[in-house]
Amino acid sequence: MKKKKAQALFFTVALAMGLLSVGCGGGDEAAEGKTVIEMVQYKQEAVDVFEEFEKGFNETHDDILLKIDSPNDAMTILKTRFIREDDPDIIGIGGDINYSNFLDAEMLMDISDLDCLADIKQNYLDTNKDLEYVPQEGVYAMPYMANAAGILFNRDMFEEHDWEIPTTWEELLELCETIQSEGILPMYFGFKDSWTCLAPWNAIAVDLCESDLTYKVNSGETKFSEHYAEVAEKEKALLPYAQKNPVAQSYNDACTAFARGESAMYVIGNYAIPQIRSVNPDMNIGSFVFPASSNAEENILNSGNDLMFCVMSTCKNKEAAYEVLRYMQEDESIRTYLDAQSAVPCKKGDFDVVPELEEMREYIENGLVADYQDHHYPSEMAVDAMIQTYLLDDSADATETFMERFDTEWVRYNKDIIAKVKRYEEGE
Repeated sequence: MKKKKAQALFFTVALAMGLLSVGCGGGDEAAEGKTVIEMVQYKQEAVDVFEEFEKGFNETHDDILLKIDSPNDAMTILKTRFIREDDPDIIGIGGDINYSNFLDAEMLMDISDLDCLADIKQNYLDTNKDLEYVPQEGVYAMPYMANAAGILFNRDMFEEHDWEIPTTWEELLELCETIQSEGILPMYFGFKDSWTCLAPWNAIAVDLCESDLTYKVNSGETKFSEHYAEVAEKEKALLPYAQKNPVAQSYNDACTAFARGESAMYVIGNYAIPQIRSVNPDMNIGSFVFPASSNAEENILNSGNDLMFCVMSTCKNKEAAYEVLRYMQEDESIRTYLDAQSAVPCKKGDFDVVPELEEMREYIENGLVADYQDHHYPSEMAVDAMIQTYLLDDSADATETFMERFDTEWVRYNKDIIAKVKRYEEGE
């Protein structure tokens, strides 16, 4: 049974963290005969918004009681609860490898019959299909909010110096040279936190690699080394335009430096904007698509499903869970979220693009987006640390060494998935 497979998958994690004391959310004297729907969501920075959602839903529904939990380290807590067979009804997660694993373990309900799915932009539904290890029938998540990653820039600084937004790789390097010649630091990185090494990596890769690259690698059609070498070399080519030792500064350091005007640009996603504004609330922040290609028409916005809702296969009250999802999809609910977070709604409709993403409007409105490559990477492979090591490697064969390691480690950590894809390809 796939549920047991999922339990085995998460057992090591749970033992490492200790079995957390997380009780069942069913609870029940407070429900007073109502159907209780419990949601666990992982967006810690949006706790206040979800508290507002819980209150608003319960005030407008007499027969359903919604309980939303937004714990620290939500994914570890969820995996521990799955081991205990103490599943919530709905989970709010990101579109990454965790979703792929939950789906593969048959833990998620097919919600194809949910009416409000018709209001979701097709490209974000397609993004989830790319996260399936092998193609599956059905829909298993309702995309809610997407993010947008490229290059944040200081609008006031750009206007003061008459710098233009670059649309090709060559224009980006030329801009960096110009900024540097004027005595200003072009970029700032926080590579001490290795996960931030993935921000340029993903933004470059969406322009240079196909969105289904991972599946093609798993099917034996190609290798990452045939596609990622240029991605790696272009990320390393940015280092001369950043502070001298980018691995000495953390994500928070980089956000603070950019907020204080210590650099003109910062290669990171919109998720950094609240942190930057906590330092400089009045900063005039813009964001443009990373131009990794020599052809401007090949530029694609790096945008993935930052928050989506899945109904667990063990949920006993499907219609009540659907009513919660319909509430979340109401325009008023979406605008409440947007007012609090600089995000991109996955729902079709007349929603304003947040001011910081105005330069990305064309891509957002026309669906010119592609998911993060790292959403397909198993955490055990530690690709972020591999990239960090590569960026520090000044040897002549650094790229070749990195690519060989990437291909080797991929097979090591994905043997089961590669075998699954092979069986699928062979019609088994």
